[in-house]
Amino acid sequence: MTVPKNTPDSTAGRAAAVDRIPAERRAKDFRTALVDAEVDDVPAAEPTRIGSRRGLAYLGVCLVLIGLNLRTVFSSFSAVLPEVTADAGLPGWAVVVLTTVPVTLLGVFAPLAPVLARRFGAERVLLGAMAVLTAGLLLRPLDAAGAGHLPALLAGTAACGAAVSLCNVLLPGLVKRDFPHHLGLMGGLYTTAICASAALGAGFTYPVYTTTGEWTAALWLWAVPAGVVLLLFLPLALRQHHGRHQQAADGVNVWRSAVAWQVTVFMVLQAMMSFSVFAWLAPILRERGVDGGTAGLIVSASIVLQMLGSLFAPALAARFRDQRAINTVVALMTGGGFALSIFGPLQLIWLWTGLLGLGQGSLTAVALTMIMLRTRDGHTAAHLSGMMQGVGYGLGSTGTLMVGQLHQSTGSFTAAGVLFLAVGSLAAVFGYRAGRNRFIGG
Repeated sequence: MTVPKNTPDSTAGRAAAVDRIPAERRAKDFRTALVDAEVDDVPAAEPTRIGSRRGLAYLGVCLVLIGLNLRTVFSSFSAVLPEVTADAGLPGWAVVVLTTVPVTLLGVFAPLAPVLARRFGAERVLLGAMAVLTAGLLLRPLDAAGAGHLPALLAGTAACGAAVSLCNVLLPGLVKRDFPHHLGLMGGLYTTAICASAALGAGFTYPVYTTTGEWTAALWLWAVPAGVVLLLFLPLALRQHHGRHQQAADGVNVWRSAVAWQVTVFMVLQAMMSFSVFAWLAPILRERGVDGGTAGLIVSASIVLQMLGSLFAPALAARFRDQRAINTVVALMTGGGFALSIFGPLQLIWLWTGLLGLGQGSLTAVALTMIMLRTRDGHTAAHLSGMMQGVGYGLGSTGTLMVGQLHQSTGSFTAAGVLFLAVGSLAAVFGYRAGRNRFIGG
């Protein structure tokens, strides 16, 4: 059974219909609060051109599979970090850079995604990003003749960070405009796939290393699913025809809004903790005496609990008159869980990492939900989202940087535990301020 092709007019109508939904109602189902990075395009960006329901289902599978590849680059490297460091002879500065650069690039390349989409179309930009991601994952473990592994690790990791940034920005908009009647299902599958990506990278990388005896094989593994998705998405993306678009100049200037900055700093602090979990939790556990396989399972279980937190926290947040209480609680849970994972009794490590997982998943979700709760329309929401991603990820990478530097200078992760008590406390302060019932632009 065929369905009519989408038109620009229908796209604008659907976007306007979503924008008219009150922010509180949209936040009750966070999966419908997907932000379209191309909402300012003139004329409005068209949905992906497909000719049947089967084609629509195929597109949905491709988008979910892309999401399933967006966090393995972070968690897979940390799972075998001691082996990579020892075998490749990485200096301390290189370890810090390799755990920091991909997160920094999430912020650096975020503003570029809508620009590229207006020029080439979101589908083709996603295709290019998946090609770069696959190439970066293949490049990471290479041993350059005479130069060792470090140059390839640096170049491959940087390529992966840039590619993931483009996907982070453009995927939500595609899900929103191509599946307007299935946002609950598609949004849930998409967000779950991203969390599952981190869990898979943490849980399976070390077992592959123990089976093969090579950390290079364990890292190369993650190029396979990325390459498969690239091939699946290739014919669909190449069939798209894209006209020239411009950016509308109207809308609220979020950069001059105190509310926007409070929400953004809240995002920065949660990102500092979130990506430090991906980069350093497994090495922290292994330094405490946990074997590599068990450490991977613990990190995976913590990330699964992140999924639970991200499912329930937004709906809970929307039930309150404001979000000061929930923002404060989940920020303190995350900072406390991270600190206890470092210097709490090892016998209770599953409890500490479980607390960290529930807190971090809830914290990330409520920080993103602030986009809808503090804006009145989709245009302002898109601008706030761009500000939060650019500044949030760019400055959020300082968390992984500081953990690495503290470990390098002190020889242990104890100081990092104190750091995250401070970061969690600051997140609680800014979460309290961001949680007040106010809107950007008055």
